Amino acid sequence: MTDTFSDIPAASGQTTHFGFQTVAEELKQKKVAGVFSSVAQKYDMMNDVMSFGLHRLWKAFTIQLAGVREGDRVLDVAGGTADLSLAFARRVGPSGQVWLTDINHAMLSRGRDRLINKGVPLPIAQCNAEKLPFPESSFDCVTVAFGLRNMTHKEAALAEMRRVLRPGGRLLVLEFSRIWKPLSPFYDLYSFKLLPWMGEKVVGDPNSYHYLAESIRMHPGQEELKAMMENVGLSKVDYFNLSAGIVAVHRGYKL
Repeated sequence: MTDTFSDIPAASGQTTHFGFQTVAEELKQKKVAGVFSSVAQKYDMMNDVMSFGLHRLWKAFTIQLAGVREGDRVLDVAGGTADLSLAFARRVGPSGQVWLTDINHAMLSRGRDRLINKGVPLPIAQCNAEKLPFPESSFDCVTVAFGLRNMTHKEAALAEMRRVLRPGGRLLVLEFSRIWKPLSPFYDLYSFKLLPWMGEKVVGDPNSYHYLAESIRMHPGQEELKAMMENVGLSKVDYFNLSAGIVAVHRGYKL
């Protein structure tokens, strides 16, 4: 991916992180869009390669933890190529409904095509997680998998996800987190050396995977994300570390 925004100065006083860079808030969304538009075609293949297939187990655990039942309404935020949406569709059955959403057109198109190819034509919407186009109290469950760290205003997005939950509904956040400290040197070597090399060989784009490694380090850790979820009004927030904390699943309820 060619970074066309790195030399543009901040257009306002509001800045945020894009990996280790500090950029104007209005540029982050464009830069993140560039990352995912670049990797969309081989996104699923690269997930298998870089996680050695573990992402499938992490998502399966999240789906199990969600406790979705027949007839439920589910919102898959930043759902991309529809891994979670497909699994939830099987669980809610014909009496339920699953919405697949993503802000990125290339990723959402991949997800739409995959749903059609599998004979599961779910409703989809291209939208910003910070401004969800759904009424209050619309869903029994909301999930976001590997999308929250790319959002500019994380608390605003979490508040929106809480808003569209029905009372008693739950939000699940599957995201990269803080690895067990003794493993950090090995994880850093993998993240900053091997991962971009894989990105070059598989996708032809090492820069997007440099960003991935940096964005993980800038994302809130387990306790910080738990506090953020509580700050937007979610209750009984807990989390589950997977693979020594490489990822964590946070769960909170709207009471």
